[in-house]
Amino acid sequence: MRVVVDLTRCQGYGQCVFLAPDSFKMPGQEALMYDPDPDDSQREHILRAAAACPVQAIHIDRMATQHRTRDPELAHATSDHDTHFKTTGHIVIVGASLAGGRAAGVLRRDGFQGTITLIGDEPHQPYDRPPLSKQVLTGAVPAQHTILPHLRDIEAEWLPGTPATKLDIAGKLIHLADGRTIPFDKVLIATGTRARPWPYPDQANLDGVHVLRTLDDAENMHRQLANGVKRVLVIGAGFTGSEVASVCRDLDVPVTVIEAGPAPLTGSLGKFIGNIAADMQRQAGVDLRCNTTVTQLNHSNGTLTGATLSDGTTIDADMAVIALGAIRNVEWLQDSGLAAGPWGIATDAGCRAVDFNGLVTDDIFVAGDVARFPHPVYHYQFLALEHWGNAVAQAEIAAHNMLSDQAHRWPHLSLPVFWSNQFHTNIKSVGVPTVADQIVIAQGSVEQRRFVAVYGYKGRITAAVTFDQAMWLDFYRDQIEKAAPFPPDYRMVNRPDHMQPIPADVPQHIAPAEGATVVVTGHDPAERRVTLVRPPQ
Repeated sequence: MRVVVDLTRCQGYGQCVFLAPDSFKMPGQEALMYDPDPDDSQREHILRAAAACPVQAIHIDRMATQHRTRDPELAHATSDHDTHFKTTGHIVIVGASLAGGRAAGVLRRDGFQGTITLIGDEPHQPYDRPPLSKQVLTGAVPAQHTILPHLRDIEAEWLPGTPATKLDIAGKLIHLADGRTIPFDKVLIATGTRARPWPYPDQANLDGVHVLRTLDDAENMHRQLANGVKRVLVIGAGFTGSEVASVCRDLDVPVTVIEAGPAPLTGSLGKFIGNIAADMQRQAGVDLRCNTTVTQLNHSNGTLTGATLSDGTTIDADMAVIALGAIRNVEWLQDSGLAAGPWGIATDAGCRAVDFNGLVTDDIFVAGDVARFPHPVYHYQFLALEHWGNAVAQAEIAAHNMLSDQAHRWPHLSLPVFWSNQFHTNIKSVGVPTVADQIVIAQGSVEQRRFVAVYGYKGRITAAVTFDQAMWLDFYRDQIEKAAPFPPDYRMVNRPDHMQPIPADVPQHIAPAEGATVVVTGHDPAERRVTLVRPPQ
């Protein structure tokens, strides 16, 4: 059987742990771990756990959609052309991972009877990446257990291990690395990202040097950890690097983390939360060195032996994990005419690709990590989000819009939500914390590492981050969509006696614009819209 927990929805109540303890574990207060492919003998226990989940976050054998509508089968009136396309058209999905697989399922759900072709550069069926840096590295579950259940049985042509090399918009053709060409009527680009490698190839290819992005990467890293290592070096203290360090400490493996910034996670959550994360790592026994870089990976006969640091010191290590972020897979689009580059592929809010003249295309759609789209809540700035929840939500919107006319297309208005389980702590976020000028602890205790941090920009709530307080995330999502005032002034559980906002101290990846505060309304995706909030005159 296949099990997936939508951790964007999970709030850490732990009912599943009580009802199916052989399949679900919660080593901390809310940090949930589970086996995505448990033995069928556990089915009854897991079914009970799924039924008891207060937020219905457990999916068994099939995936449910995030965008649940009153009328999901697109019963609105369509033209003869639209009807013909839904019956005989050909949709090609480039990228057979989470977003691509989800989109294919929604297309079939919404009545598309034509041909679907999925093109993937990996030999595997779509699999779930979050368990790779957690359960797979520890050996709790085999890598093959991460294969995702389908949204539904999908009648599609699968082309695994066949990378796309060129998009011919005028000829409506996808060129493949094996020399074939695939014609299309409409195409969805969901090629995602790959791990950024160590910049020096001779050092990157040393035995013992790894990146972590794919199922094969996770298997290789687990194999070396299982064979025994003396010390692991992690370069980069973002979410992936921090999760790898957490796994090392769970395995009682010494680990050194090198971070160029002032603290872990500062690039995503700011320095205040970063300092909390730094304390958490050091208390767990991590040798954390911030404001430091690696200048060279040292080796003997092609095998890693350690590293030289920017402060002149050296450290010993027989395994290194390069966690320096991701590169968007857009090189194959270089001569396509699309507005594609290191930032991703520009789209409108309906997931339609934009060409380099700034014109919206009609038959080319984009979803997932590779998409860069304007978000009204964040002043119409273009966002590129490497989040599980965004890949799912955006793929569903793109699939819907591929089958809809202009009058019935939906905007992608979902707020970013992401999570990280590290050092037995569940860290979750909603919104964009880097769009902020102040931050305040609105609930709980930093000392106990159970709190809610709320971010604000020019008097409006823009994001919230929770440490083992995930139950409050939905409330703050609603406040962000309402453009609620910052700092929050609610009679809340565990509210501190004195709430004093402090400077957010976040990196300005996005330059906030002025005068574009909006309120998001509606629950059914067909009704989701924004209204501009005009400042008082």
